[in-house]
Amino acid sequence: MAYLLPHLNSGWEVDQAILQEEDRVVVIRFGRDTDSTCMVQDEVLMRVAEKVKNFAVIYLVDISKVPDFNAMYELYDPCTSMFFYRNKHIMVDLGTGNNNKINWALTDKQEIIDIMEIVYRGARKGRGLVVSPKDYSTKYRY
Repeated sequence: MAYLLPHLNSGWEVDQAILQEEDRVVVIRFGRDTDSTCMVQDEVLMRVAEKVKNFAVIYLVDISKVPDFNAMYELYDPCTSMFFYRNKHIMVDLGTGNNNKINWALTDKQEIIDIMEIVYRGARKGRGLVVSPKDYSTKYRY
């Protein structure tokens, strides 16, 4: 379902998407379109895109076609989501220790909407780090 969301096909397009959006959060999913984890994430992002269109815009970047940001953002995971607001990277404290990005697929639509909303509200107040409504520190605990 990745074809239903806008793709950014160059480093310049990614920069312009981040720079030109003034009023909404820019959500960028970095990953490979053929990866199964990214396919799950893309499906959820596609389903929430219409609901969050007033405060967030979602883009997809295939890191094999646009390797410009792989080193800068440490994009080594199969699927990574990052948030930007007015040309500023917004970090999210998910309880995992890595506040820069979400490096797994969120499968619950409401969870991703909540995170986008928290990012938007915090970023509008000038905060560079927001706290997630849910703690993901025990996500992989058995």
